[in-house]
Amino acid sequence: MKRGAFFSIGLAAAVAITAPALAQEASTSEDNASTHSARWPSLGSGSTPQDMQQSLEQGPELNRNLSALDLLEQRRRLDSALAAIAPQRAGQVDAYVVAIALDSDPVFAREAREVGEVLKHRYNAQDRTLVLAGPDGEDDGLPRGSIRSLLIALASIAEKMDPAEDVLVLYSTSHGLPQGLAYHYEDSGYGVLSPKLLKDTFAELGIEKRLLLLSACYSGVFVPKLAGENTAIITASADNRTSFGCQPDNDWTFFGDALVNRAMRKPQTLLMAHREAVLSIADWESRMRLPASLPQARIGNGAMSWLSAIEASMPRVATAPTGKPAMGE
Repeated sequence: MKRGAFFSIGLAAAVAITAPALAQEASTSEDNASTHSARWPSLGSGSTPQDMQQSLEQGPELNRNLSALDLLEQRRRLDSALAAIAPQRAGQVDAYVVAIALDSDPVFAREAREVGEVLKHRYNAQDRTLVLAGPDGEDDGLPRGSIRSLLIALASIAEKMDPAEDVLVLYSTSHGLPQGLAYHYEDSGYGVLSPKLLKDTFAELGIEKRLLLLSACYSGVFVPKLAGENTAIITASADNRTSFGCQPDNDWTFFGDALVNRAMRKPQTLLMAHREAVLSIADWESRMRLPASLPQARIGNGAMSWLSAIEASMPRVATAPTGKPAMGE
């Protein structure tokens, strides 16, 4: 199944917001000058492709039919989860792990939860791991993944990190589109997490040392914007390719299964894990006669030193993969 096939630019057009008619004449007084420098964004048929692209780059998030009580509950869950994240330890390279499912299809929640477990143990982040994922069947008490919750989480974690020492490990799983990662929660939440928004957020928060693992169609679009001296980024696909394995009844996507559920459970470096995962994914795609997703990887020279530091404490014994294999073996 193509992971981005259903979610295209057409969805953005479907959730267009048009400029409201003014009921009163605007004041020209400097004392009452408007704080708005632009009209309400429009992604409808009247917008140019350039307008639509610019709006999507800014990371739009649309919610509708929200429950006030549910909003309060989600806020409490996120606050509680963030309060439990431990501060950094001076003189030690700490890894802060965030695993997020930006889509409510159950496969993404299952993947994010198990990824959190694997990366928590691999990077000795037992009290520095946050999972943002929607429920799968019974409510598991986790805060849901959304663009908003991710930005709040990153800001909160940045306050606890020492940017000179510590590392952010971010794993995101969802559908994707050429403009970025697709946020889609049931029939109430929609949005796009763009490379520009993520880059600007890291710059604002001072998070320079980061390991980014992005599981989505077209996720290679993040590489040019996010790659850098202190960044390691691995994506499920090239910027013009789809990735696979996202059927709702799966436990893993191809990328998540190959990289995290199998390769990163072993006591081997990230580079070795990536090579193993690429070979596994290529084999599965070939056997199913699927077009190659072409996973991407870029690891900056500066990232090699902190990768060595956080991988020094990885478990010395491999653990067994969990869940139903993405390949359906």
